[in-house]
Amino acid sequence: MKRHLFLTLYYLIGYHLPGSYTPVVGRVANAFRVFCVRRIFKRCGRVSTIDRHAYFGNGSGIEIGDFSGIGERCVIPRDTKIGRYVMMAPEVHIVSDNHRYADRSRPMCMQGSDLDHPPTVIEDDCWLGVRCILTPGHRIGTGSIIAAGAVVTKDVAPYSIMGGNPARCIKTR
Repeated sequence: MKRHLFLTLYYLIGYHLPGSYTPVVGRVANAFRVFCVRRIFKRCGRVSTIDRHAYFGNGSGIEIGDFSGIGERCVIPRDTKIGRYVMMAPEVHIVSDNHRYADRSRPMCMQGSDLDHPPTVIEDDCWLGVRCILTPGHRIGTGSIIAAGAVVTKDVAPYSIMGGNPARCIKTR
C-alpha cells in the first residue's frame, strides 16, 4: 500500500517537476523524486539523481546502487540491476522484452512476448551515453562506457568502450 502511494506521488508530481540541474528548484525536485524512489525500488542506495520524466513502470524489481543516477526521459524496465557510480545520460532506453516471431502462420502481434531472459545488469562505474539502447538480458561490465546512440545487443566486457549499431568495442580503458 505504501509503495502504491509513492508510485502515485512520483508519477503525478515528481515526474513533472523541473530537471535536477535547473537552478534554484532543481535540487528540491530531485530530492523529492529520490525520496519517492527509495520507497518504490526493490533496493535503492544513496542515489544521486533521478531526473524528470524517468519512467520505470511500477519499479518493483529495480535495484540501484550508491551514487548512481538516472537521466531525463530514461526508460528502465522492472528487472534491471544498476550498480554503484553509474552515470546514465538522458533518454537511455533499456528494453524489457521482445516479441515472438517464429510462427509465420500468425501475426507477430498475436504471438506474445519473449520473457525468457535474465535481468539486465549494469555493473559499477559505467557511463551510458545519450539515447543508447540496451536490448534485454545483457550485462554491462564494470567500468564500461556505452557511446551516445549505441545499440547494445550482447554482453559488454569490463572496461570496454562500445559504440555503433550494433555496438562493438571501439577500445578498452
